[in-house]
Amino acid sequence: MKKATKKEILEIHQLFIERYDDAVTELTYKNAYELVIAVALSAQCTDKRVNIITPPLFLKYPTPQLLAQADINDVKSFINSCSFFNNKAKNIILMAQRVVEIYNGAIPMNEKDLQTLAGVGQKTANVVMIEYTGANLMAVDTHVFRVAHRLGLSDDKTASKTEATLVRKFKNDLHALHQGMVLFGRYICTAKNPKCEECFLTEFCRTTKTFKV
Repeated sequence: MKKATKKEILEIHQLFIERYDDAVTELTYKNAYELVIAVALSAQCTDKRVNIITPPLFLKYPTPQLLAQADINDVKSFINSCSFFNNKAKNIILMAQRVVEIYNGAIPMNEKDLQTLAGVGQKTANVVMIEYTGANLMAVDTHVFRVAHRLGLSDDKTASKTEATLVRKFKNDLHALHQGMVLFGRYICTAKNPKCEECFLTEFCRTTKTFKV
């Protein structure tokens, strides 16, 4: 696959910024605590499903202090329609316990500290930072991975390597680029039957092959 040229990268960058400069996550949240949980639950689960299950969960456990003391089976009952709910229930309780014990009940707002929380890997930490602080970071989910490969921006085999490549090539406005690539991949450059007639990047497209992280 032919890689995008420097000129094409600049043009792709500009087109994404023009289209998605004000884009934000489609996850529903009121504060950093709710955002961390929502992002963690969204792994291998749709934002739509997460937005259905989190309101009653947050109503019952509105603070890290309350969630830290929760019964795991009760938490499971709220999120059991989410993929890997057993492990996610365990992790969000452990996350809340660490937030209470180490961070005085406040979600730490840097990616290194976030990654010390149970269930929060690099991608989740970066997504939280991008959404909550507008940090100049990139996070690669299945949509970003697919779009990056179809546009010739990356031929890396893993999400982490793709992230490093996109950071190196784009450098600036990474928060907007991440949000834009997610929405573009979710609604236009879909895995199956991409909506090429709605695409504003067809001149840069290298392939219609389906990619998965």
